[in-house]
Amino acid sequence: MKLSIERATLLKALAQAQSVVERRNTIPILSNVLIEARADGLRLMATDLDLQVVENIPAAIDLNGATTVSAHTLFDIVRKLPEGSQVELAVSGDRMSVNAGRSRFSLATLKRDDFPVIAETDLPVRFTLSAGELKELIDAVKFAISTEETRYYLNGIYLHATTGPSQKLRGVATDGHRLARIELDLPDGAADMPGVIVPRKCVNEVRKLLDEMAADAPVEIGLSPAKVRFRFSADSTLTSKLIDGTFPDYTRVIPTANDKLLKIDAKVLAEGAGAAGLAAILAFPERFAGKTVGTTICGGNIDPRILANVLLRELLRDGRILRLHLDIPDRPGVLADIATRVAAAGGNVIEVSHQRLFAAPSVQSAELELMIEVRDTAQGDAIIAALEAGDYVVRRG
Repeated sequence: MKLSIERATLLKALAQAQSVVERRNTIPILSNVLIEARADGLRLMATDLDLQVVENIPAAIDLNGATTVSAHTLFDIVRKLPEGSQVELAVSGDRMSVNAGRSRFSLATLKRDDFPVIAETDLPVRFTLSAGELKELIDAVKFAISTEETRYYLNGIYLHATTGPSQKLRGVATDGHRLARIELDLPDGAADMPGVIVPRKCVNEVRKLLDEMAADAPVEIGLSPAKVRFRFSADSTLTSKLIDGTFPDYTRVIPTANDKLLKIDAKVLAEGAGAAGLAAILAFPERFAGKTVGTTICGGNIDPRILANVLLRELLRDGRILRLHLDIPDRPGVLADIATRVAAAGGNVIEVSHQRLFAAPSVQSAELELMIEVRDTAQGDAIIAALEAGDYVVRRG
């Protein structure tokens, strides 16, 4: 086997393949990636016996052949090669050489015949979702997937078609404490799909691959009672075994006799603990009569930029941030003298703007703008007095 390939192309494919491979394996061949040089390009395959990734990428093939090498080692080598370099792969005996420019590496190989392959045949149910729809489905329920190995049937997303006049494709996940459910319009071809549990690792790998796709790009999904295949393009496929178990009847724990429905923007939804402060005010109004009271009802949904602006404006209003403009002589030592006077008065300079060209009234002067943190207005007045004592013209901003 001998070929040449562009580094970025090989690196992207290896990144997807090596993420499937476990770092520690009792079976040596499972630590490897299958590299197959064919007339139509280069084919990479990686598997952990439950999950399999196949990537087809363009390459200049000089000699067809196939071998397997350590996935993580090859990925680390290619990642550190210079950008834009051409990578040459060649197999001789039980070694594979990796050459790029002046870089030379030699890796041990294992026979291609020993590499296990998950068969992709016999997937009777096939339908297509857009990458955006599949991403929405995964993001809505993934957080609720269980990580407890004892209840293995909860370690994935349960996909099934609903019954009734208006069929939907439903995704469900639960860890026994919380449950998430989402419904999408049932795609063509999915009406007869079996209820399947897609494993957590497969879900995570699919989600990573979706980030590289346009929202309207099609993803073809093939299903059988034992396997699922996601075809992201003609050159990228992920196949996984399904969890062999029965997902619990989650509909029994979802209340159905709800006579009130509240719809609210998620960003303004208060945390449950926030009700404690409001409850105290409502329970003991006499304690707060005639007082201005504020209570925190939310801690995680506040935009940090808005919060920072609120705090900054309050500091300005209280006089604890001082903004000063000074016209100063343009000569060495002036900035050091001003900084010394501010420090001696206990001020903390948090921002400096020094203009020598655009704002200066003459060629021998400069304009200085300072933002200083102070304890109170009295300390601010003391800083201004210290600067004026040095014959500086000071204006408040």
